[in-house]
Amino acid sequence: MPEGTGGTPPRTLAEALRTQGDGSLVALLRARPDLLNPVPSDLSQLATRAGTRASVVRALERLDRFTLQTAEALAVAAEPAPYDTLRALLTGDEGDPEIEAALPRAVETLRDRALIWGADDRLRLVRTARELLAPSPTHPSPTGLGPTVAEATAGMSPGRLQEILTAAGLPSTHDPVSAVASLTALFTDRTRMAALLDTAPVEALSVLDRLVWGPPYGEVTSSPTPPVQWLRDRGLLLPATTRTVVLPREAALHLRAGRAHRTPEPVAPAIAPRASDASTGARPQVVDNTAAGQAYTALATIEELAKDWNEGGPNVLRAGGLSVRDLKRTATALDVTEPVAAFWVELAYAAGLLAADGETDERYAPTPAYDDWQELPAPEQWARLATAWLTATRTAGLVGSQDSKGRTLAALGPDLDRGAAPEVRRRILDLLATLPEGTAPDPESLLGRLRWERPLRGASGTGRHDDLRARLAAWTLNEAEMLGITGRGALASHARALLAPDATDTPAVTDAARASGDTATTDVARTPAELAGARARAARALAPLLPEPLDHVLLQADLTAVAPGPLLRPLAELLAIAADVESKGGATVYRFTPGSVRRALDAGQSASDLHDFLRNHSRTPVPQPLAYLIDDVARKHGHLRVGAASAYVRCDDEAVLDEILADKRSQGLRLRRLAPTVLAAHADAVTLLDGLRVMGFAPAAESAEGDVMITRAHAHRTPPRTAPAPVPDGPPTPDTALLSAAVKAIRAGDLAATVVHKPVPEPSGSGSAALASAAAASRNGALPRTTSAETLATVQAAAMTGSAVWIGYVNAEGAASQRVIAPVRVEGGYVTGYDHTADEVRTYPLHRITGVAELADDPA
Repeated sequence: MPEGTGGTPPRTLAEALRTQGDGSLVALLRARPDLLNPVPSDLSQLATRAGTRASVVRALERLDRFTLQTAEALAVAAEPAPYDTLRALLTGDEGDPEIEAALPRAVETLRDRALIWGADDRLRLVRTARELLAPSPTHPSPTGLGPTVAEATAGMSPGRLQEILTAAGLPSTHDPVSAVASLTALFTDRTRMAALLDTAPVEALSVLDRLVWGPPYGEVTSSPTPPVQWLRDRGLLLPATTRTVVLPREAALHLRAGRAHRTPEPVAPAIAPRASDASTGARPQVVDNTAAGQAYTALATIEELAKDWNEGGPNVLRAGGLSVRDLKRTATALDVTEPVAAFWVELAYAAGLLAADGETDERYAPTPAYDDWQELPAPEQWARLATAWLTATRTAGLVGSQDSKGRTLAALGPDLDRGAAPEVRRRILDLLATLPEGTAPDPESLLGRLRWERPLRGASGTGRHDDLRARLAAWTLNEAEMLGITGRGALASHARALLAPDATDTPAVTDAARASGDTATTDVARTPAELAGARARAARALAPLLPEPLDHVLLQADLTAVAPGPLLRPLAELLAIAADVESKGGATVYRFTPGSVRRALDAGQSASDLHDFLRNHSRTPVPQPLAYLIDDVARKHGHLRVGAASAYVRCDDEAVLDEILADKRSQGLRLRRLAPTVLAAHADAVTLLDGLRVMGFAPAAESAEGDVMITRAHAHRTPPRTAPAPVPDGPPTPDTALLSAAVKAIRAGDLAATVVHKPVPEPSGSGSAALASAAAASRNGALPRTTSAETLATVQAAAMTGSAVWIGYVNAEGAASQRVIAPVRVEGGYVTGYDHTADEVRTYPLHRITGVAELADDPA
């Protein structure tokens, strides 16, 4: 039982905090990190900060439903409330074993978070929390209860109070206070209240039934009906305004059998398995294989996106982000819908693989980190994407929606960060891990669990659960499936490894460990070393599930090549140049065309190189049509030469040039013959090349020296870029070292603020004015102000005796503080000693010490 100084009950929250151990203070600062910035100077300041409205609102938002219901019940109880009164408000007259079992945990949670204080026989809700949760006409209580009899009758005439007592069968009193007490006693007496209601008309009881669970207010006319008048005469309905009446709290609690809430929820709702899984049973291997297939698809999609933006992607909008047209173009290139394309773009950006290049004509492009990422094995590539998604605050699901000003949110835009996203993602995956392996959850039961864990953040106020947390949960389930974290809705084994707290085994997070909905463990940000360990475990778990890259394809007579699985990078890159992708899936189908073969020749390959390449990497013989296609395109390739004059065409075969001039399609090129083997054009070289290829020729570009130019895709990269930093939803959870140091500093500051010091003696006669001032300051609890000589004498004496003193100190910036120091040396205008407040040895200039006083008891 918490006690104040001298064994008396604490009178304030600060006194209650002083009775707690360091472990309790660490738990408080971990649960409410906003109290830590800046570190409070002492426990009084910590208590004051813990009672501010913003901090209390944030703390209430992190309570689960039953703990919040406990606080709401305490807000409608008389203060201070014994534990038994609180239990009766939650269990009612009949009692409830589940509530009684869950209530101690809820009370302890509220006490640990400094929302209530006091012993179990004197529980007090922090004043700001009471103001937020107690009923009022402008802010109805979630309990549905109204004001007390005393609150509802405030301002009522004494005569009217006596009339109510007479109608209720109570004796008259001599003053309004005793009248209110008498009526309150009637409403809280179960026997007498039941007898009064037995005399009520049936219609009056129907009126009470409509008000009993809230809202407790009802409108009345100037001529109320007889049932309403009967209730008003006996105080069961009291006037709230000239046109409204209210059911007093004591009467409502009697009608509710003493229960503050209609439906208390002491136990977190269970997560039900999906109906199909409940009937077919768990399929862990199927889940892992499905998730691994999605993981491979995710890697291929990111590579395809980077390839599409390899030479410089879309322009950056002036306000930041992608335009709608560019997002549509990217979705077409990836063969996905626009919302899905937005997810892949945002994921690559969050992983630091894509960024803006920062040029004058700013464009998006892959970063140098993308090239490093490409060199990693596929399992490690996936692990980096998964951890980036898990910790990112950017929310792709918002793309296309509108902000508060009616502006459409763009992919890669500046307004997509939602601080709650990492917490929701991690919590969803932790809840999936509580299910048996291979079992997918029922989405509605999963959302119901999230709403129980964070009811204030999940309340839309409209009866519809369309809040941000619910949408984040739905997006998380979809994105986890696309990324390969889940397969068929169930958590995959490699995702369990990613969530595992250490490198031992990868056990699922037990549901019992988080039955309270307290996700403090998952909210703690992982250190870089912990993230690296999680990635390594996930990569090891995924590696056996991904197919090994192949070094061969299957050539077919219809000019196609089938890749029965992922290909080695050199093979995939060359095949992507020499052939066009026709279809994707478990096997990728490539088609060779004259254009694709010409593309390979433009990239520096020769006909013999292509023949050798296909022969060495095909498990089937090279089909004759494909060999003819390569030889035919190669024979024509480079037969024409195009240079810059604006541009020219030269060819040793004059007949070919004659054919070009005779073709009507060449008129737009404005060609003219300069020599028997040379044509000049007004068009530039690129336009001339494209025009001749449209006409069916296979020209090659020529350099100024007359050599054939090899054209390769120019890989455009941004300067080195770091991945976007997450924007947290409030202060980050501090680590253990910071918490320990903060508690130590708070304790030391509290010692300096509350230490008992010897009183400065009262001066007699014409004594020193400084001593008089010091004596007055000492009596008022302020810092003493002593003269320089008195300060020097006191600290010298303390240094000789080894005792501690209490000083006031003003630093170079003019900030005043009070400290407890044990001087060890006084010389040269400085005092050096052990500072109990800072827990270290420090040196202070004597001229900055405002005053000094000896301690009554030397602190240990």
